[in-house]
Amino acid sequence: MLRDHIEKQNKGNISSQKHLYVYDKAITDFVWWDRQKRHANYMISMLKENSIATLVESIPFDSQHEINIGVEAYSVYENKGIKFNVVDYRDPETGKLHRFVTTLPMTINPGTIAMLYFKRWTIEKTFNNTKSNFKETKAWSSNTRSLENQMRLTAMSYNLMRVFEEISKRQQPELIHPSDKKYSEALEIRQQQAQKRDRFVNPLFFQARISRISSYTIRAVQNAIITGMSLQCFMSSLVARLVSRPQLIGEH
Repeated sequence: MLRDHIEKQNKGNISSQKHLYVYDKAITDFVWWDRQKRHANYMISMLKENSIATLVESIPFDSQHEINIGVEAYSVYENKGIKFNVVDYRDPETGKLHRFVTTLPMTINPGTIAMLYFKRWTIEKTFNNTKSNFKETKAWSSNTRSLENQMRLTAMSYNLMRVFEEISKRQQPELIHPSDKKYSEALEIRQQQAQKRDRFVNPLFFQARISRISSYTIRAVQNAIITGMSLQCFMSSLVARLVSRPQLIGEH
């Protein structure tokens, strides 16, 4: 399905826009992905344990740069005449080794490639919002046009909710959303546990992230529409939900 979608996109895409696909390791096809570079389609995935590939050369990278924390090696490998890049990343928190494969140019920092794979979980949070909060669990129709309209309307609804929540955060920069505080406190606990094992959480996880839209924000939007509440009052109610930012040792 993914390949059919991309092939269809290739036929209708006449712009120079680039696309990056970060996806599960179950469907890696090196030959096919190598051809996709001509259409500016690139991928990041996990390298299968049983993948047969030959080391070609090492790729130099700045091991002292914060973005590359945990990267042990950055190399070019070859499989059936096709070359691709592999990032060996050892999680500083758990000590577990992850091997990421990508068709991105070797000028991309290997740490960026590793973090992009981990950040794909934020996409799952979006799906959770649409299924749990928007109740979009069934297709409206089997008609292709109807399905496309359903996807567009769902995406529009999600983006509007996201705009409301992000704008509310900007009203009081010194405060944060309760979900961000909860995430930060969970990271702090992980950091403390890791330090007991002489390890640490990658500092990049403490930076800003795209979080799941809170159920409160979604309910507030729905109630504002039903009751005819003014935009000013509605936004004030969202700002009132913000809380103080905790001081975390992991940020130092």
